Amino acid sequence: MIRCLAVENYRSLRSLVVELDQLTVVTGANGTGKSSLYRALRLLADSARNGAVAALAREGGLPSTLWAGPETIGKAVRAGDHPVQGTVRRGPVALRLGFADDDLGYAIDFGLPQPALSAFQLDPLVKREAVWAGPVLRPATLLAERAGTMLRIRDGRSWSTFPDSVGPFDSMLSEYTDPQRAPELLTLRERVRSWRFYDQIRTDQRAPARQIRIGTRTPVLAHDGADLAAALQTILEIGDQAALAASIDAAFPGSALEIGIEGTRFEVRLRQPGMLRSLGAAELSDGTLRYLLWTAALLSPRLPALLVLNEPETSLHPELVRPLADLIASSAERTQVVVVSHSRALIDALTGDDKATRIELVKDLGETKVEGQGRFDHPPWQWPKR
Repeated sequence: MIRCLAVENYRSLRSLVVELDQLTVVTGANGTGKSSLYRALRLLADSARNGAVAALAREGGLPSTLWAGPETIGKAVRAGDHPVQGTVRRGPVALRLGFADDDLGYAIDFGLPQPALSAFQLDPLVKREAVWAGPVLRPATLLAERAGTMLRIRDGRSWSTFPDSVGPFDSMLSEYTDPQRAPELLTLRERVRSWRFYDQIRTDQRAPARQIRIGTRTPVLAHDGADLAAALQTILEIGDQAALAASIDAAFPGSALEIGIEGTRFEVRLRQPGMLRSLGAAELSDGTLRYLLWTAALLSPRLPALLVLNEPETSLHPELVRPLADLIASSAERTQVVVVSHSRALIDALTGDDKATRIELVKDLGETKVEGQGRFDHPPWQWPKR
């Protein structure tokens, strides 16, 4: 389980270190940085697949994603005695991302490329990377690190050095694979690659989930929900059938889920009380279809190490919020779940009875902070030095 998430200089996240729990709810007013925190988690996952550089380029390149405020904010500025002004930069331009769980920690440091050396000026370079044992980076806990293109791996009490083993824009998590010399890199890579994100589920009339599609065994719902019918049928065959039936009945009392199968083509259908026939996916309301999509995602027979949901309450009727909260809480008993939401009803349902840890984000002079978190209240964290 991820215990600590750290972000520095990514959009409004100038310097943020937060503690995550088995079930964590991230909330806050519009514009406080919820989406930035969500995207920072996605960038970490992209790093394990060598996709972080491309993801940053799609956002306009590293300069467009960096913290836009001054490097330091003095007490006089915070007190309102002086306006915000630019300062002379003392440290390097850097976007840093990292996390630590019970046994391993990881951090990556992106920097600007040298001008005129390449036409790909939107592609940041990986300046430093580090993997260490335990929750906090220390010289004694360091297991592997890279500086530029050079990789060092701990070998007992000594170090093995590999010059030019990774490209300047590649992550050592994705590029270096040696189970004998660096088993921790492989362990961490597979762990991060299993993280699952849902934020692009569509329910409009042309949504993929409304289409009749060829079905194959689907233990993991696709990010766009296109294989919804196959995913639900997989739960019926090899997953928790009782939990699926209970979740449907809690949201739609007296209703029953059906999977229409004609040859190899699958379709989601819902039989409701008083109806002479079941309704197909094309006939379901946006809220009903979205709830079925969340059911397939949260009852997956193959859960990831981390499941991140972005505003799952969208399009849902208020009566469906409580069943959704119960689904999320049940899923959190099997894996770690992070929910980004601004729905008061969902937040209250998840955080009641101490089911979840709540992180409320606020803005202070454009900087995202955690409400109530003092200077020394966050978990201990150290960045690898350049």
